[in-house]
Amino acid sequence: MTPQDITKLIVRTSMKDRAAFDLLYRQTSAKLFGVCLRVLNDRGDAEEALQEVFVKIWTKADRFAVSDLSPISWLVAIARNHAIDRIRARRKPAADIDAALDVADPAPGPEAMAVAGDESERIHHCLDELEKDRAAAVRGAYLKGESYAELAERHGVPLNTMRTWLRRSLLKLRECLER
Repeated sequence: MTPQDITKLIVRTSMKDRAAFDLLYRQTSAKLFGVCLRVLNDRGDAEEALQEVFVKIWTKADRFAVSDLSPISWLVAIARNHAIDRIRARRKPAADIDAALDVADPAPGPEAMAVAGDESERIHHCLDELEKDRAAAVRGAYLKGESYAELAERHGVPLNTMRTWLRRSLLKLRECLER
């Protein structure tokens, strides 16, 4: 079927000629279905979209402007735009910007930062009260994330000794912080 034949079918469809619409459907539905399927990536969705596209063509055929351009381009544009509209309709609506006012900021506030700074100072003061190797082991384990085995090897002590150092050091830190 030539572009001129399709143009004639669209014009006759605009005059509500059912036979012309039926022939237009039979001649172009496969191509328009392919467009819908490519955009929607779902066969069932594409079939529904194709039905809706032909309803649009039936109701809007009078808007078709006869020109030298390909009439199939007009039909493809209707199918593509309708498929894109279906995708947009699936999306959840964006939250209202005013809802963001109710979202709490996870960062600590000024008061919490001041308290944390004070606590940090106290912890470092208490760490300074420990023996140097014990303080280094606590810093390595709890601030740098080093394993007990790594610490034991670095300090040249058995693994169980390192565990004992850390446990006793934490008890001394807690005692210091409670003062």
